Amino acid sequence: MQVSVDRDRCCSSGMCVMNAPTVFDQDDRDSLVTARQAVLLPEQFDDVRIAADLCPGRAITVVEDDPAQTGA
Repeated sequence: MQVSVDRDRCCSSGMCVMNAPTVFDQDDRDSLVTARQAVLLPEQFDDVRIAADLCPGRAITVVEDDPAQTGA
């Protein structure tokens, strides 16, 4: 799973940081979302999905791994 953020869509609600603080942060200057990492660990998947679902600006994109490519 990979995650990306679109700072142009971010409305600084902080839902991402509240739900996945190890993955997301907010910029000190403008409070817009930043991603601490792009490739996630399995234990972060659920929190990141929740953060993306709750994002009011839809600024978070989650790309699920293709099982055909990973051999799963």
